[in-house]
Amino acid sequence: MRHSLVLKPACNRKLASARPAPKPRRHRRASPFHRPTLWAVLLVLLSPLGSSPGVAETPPKEQMRGLDEQVQEIKSDVLGIAAELNRLEERLLYPSDTQVAVFVSLAEGETFRLDSVQIRIDGELVAHHIYSFKELEALQKGGVQRIFTGNLRTGEHQLEVSVAGKRPGGTDFGGSQGFSFTKEVEPKLVGITLTGGDSGAASIQVGGW
Repeated sequence: MRHSLVLKPACNRKLASARPAPKPRRHRRASPFHRPTLWAVLLVLLSPLGSSPGVAETPPKEQMRGLDEQVQEIKSDVLGIAAELNRLEERLLYPSDTQVAVFVSLAEGETFRLDSVQIRIDGELVAHHIYSFKELEALQKGGVQRIFTGNLRTGEHQLEVSVAGKRPGGTDFGGSQGFSFTKEVEPKLVGITLTGGDSGAASIQVGGW
């Protein structure tokens, strides 16, 4: 009996083995945000900054008025504290038993232009002031200027006042006068009153305040 040998074709094996191996998949780098999500977050964060001033709510007038009143109260409190500190500093720097203060004023109705005043006490220059237009206007309206504050021992002292200015017509006037005063234990306040006078020399009056 003849046996027939059935051979399986080898081409199937070759075809199977000839198939290309699948390429490995590349893994994308994981990102914390996708692009649409990132843009949405940026828009949310930037939306308050990009809003126009007209869109913001306007505070009510009552609230603004209340804030203005609070600011004015704070300003007045600060000014009061500053004034109190100045008084405290003055008491510390110039005790009552040695304090002396010199004030300058113009006689009522005087219209001459005061340019400068110089003060010497016991031969030492203690004050030299040049007046601005606003300061002169204040003096002509009855204002008083404290030109010097210092310390002096008790006893007799010499005060010399020098003045320079111009009359309403433009002529110069000035002069110097000497005075004596006594410093006691309590504070000494010296007032200097200036007048134009009829001659070219200024009239200087000194009295205690």
